[in-house]
Amino acid sequence: MERKSWDDYFLNIADVVATRSTCNRLNVGCVIVKDKHIVSTGYNGSIHGHEHCQEAGCLLSDQGRCIRCLHAELNAVLHAERDKLKGAAAYVTHEPCENCAKTLAQAGVARIIYRNAYPNKWNSHFLKNIEVVHIPTE
Repeated sequence: MERKSWDDYFLNIADVVATRSTCNRLNVGCVIVKDKHIVSTGYNGSIHGHEHCQEAGCLLSDQGRCIRCLHAELNAVLHAERDKLKGAAAYVTHEPCENCAKTLAQAGVARIIYRNAYPNKWNSHFLKNIEVVHIPTE
């Protein structure tokens, strides 16, 4: 059996993290890694103490996005120690939206690796100095 690459290993963990998502629309997981050690994880879900999409349904914006949930990347950044984010890599099940792109860039993440394309005309604008790698499911 061939040993998985580090990128595949951490993307697989992001897939497992996504199983905690409480959004009916899309399950997203994020694993932030530095020096091959997990710094933080996050999944898309409601604010602590608020109703989840699974209970109350998704709250959709005019663009069709669920706005009830915090996104996986934001949750991962919020649960991390700030010093450990600088130069880290974010492994995400789906391509970050423009807001998550800004969050990861502001946090100092140096590399984003994602599995599923989620095209957005704005996200690349905020990822100019970040290595972005798309590794689709084989």
